[in-house]
Amino acid sequence: MNNRRTFIKRSLAGALLLSTPNLSAANSMEAQDKVKQKKAKPNDLFKLGMAGYTFVNFKLDQTLEVLERLDIRYLCIKDFHLPFKSTDQEIKDFHAKLAAKNVIGYAVGPIYMKTEEEVANAFEYAKRVGVKTIVGVPNVSLLPYVNQKVKEYDFKYAIHLHGPDIALYPDALDAWNHTKELDPRMGMCLDIGHDLRNGCDPVADLQKYHSRVFDIHIKDVTEASKAGVGIEIGRGEIDFPAFVKMLRKVKYNGVCSLEYEKNMKDPFLGIAESIGYFKAVVDLT
Repeated sequence: MNNRRTFIKRSLAGALLLSTPNLSAANSMEAQDKVKQKKAKPNDLFKLGMAGYTFVNFKLDQTLEVLERLDIRYLCIKDFHLPFKSTDQEIKDFHAKLAAKNVIGYAVGPIYMKTEEEVANAFEYAKRVGVKTIVGVPNVSLLPYVNQKVKEYDFKYAIHLHGPDIALYPDALDAWNHTKELDPRMGMCLDIGHDLRNGCDPVADLQKYHSRVFDIHIKDVTEASKAGVGIEIGRGEIDFPAFVKMLRKVKYNGVCSLEYEKNMKDPFLGIAESIGYFKAVVDLT
């Protein structure tokens, strides 16, 4: 099935890197070398990152240690790591911590927005943080105001998909229908797991809606239905080799960020396996 066994065998070395909550590393230099990110193929415009929500139960320092060990250079910033009311000095210190680990905070979110005030605060927060992309979940009635703010700030706004769990933006088609007549900087964060759980094909949706895909959350799920739950990448129902091929076909040049939601209080082995698998797919496809 999509050469998954081959990819898993080549990526299991990644799982050796992280084994406990305090991230004790394997002693073998060989094991560490195997999880070094392979040089991207010349036509690969996309980058591999991490969705901050993956680390909802962990402090920033531990989050950055994971990213450093797995050679991940991009982080979508969540407010539990950098609160909305952070001072300028706190924001400066935050970026200094990221830079010390060779990590770039490329976006903020997801941020839920139920009022115009919350929309305005989110845009000002992103401006102060120094990013140009907001991953957001605004009430539908707020979309005209969000559109106005996108024009004012010259930001990209990526609506996060949530599958069948909540009514707001369940899949890529829904996000497309809500943004296709708006400013071209209004689009979606294509969460491929939730898209599949709502009965859609994330590979086909990437092809159809790529002009409005500004961020991607990569994950795997056990079933293409509401009953599906998060699982290590490569063990579920998403065809990752086909997905990587489509990333290349549409020339996606944003970030594919792992949002790992299985066993979130002890996710480290699953994160390592998932990153290792995805890198192996990129390398071998």
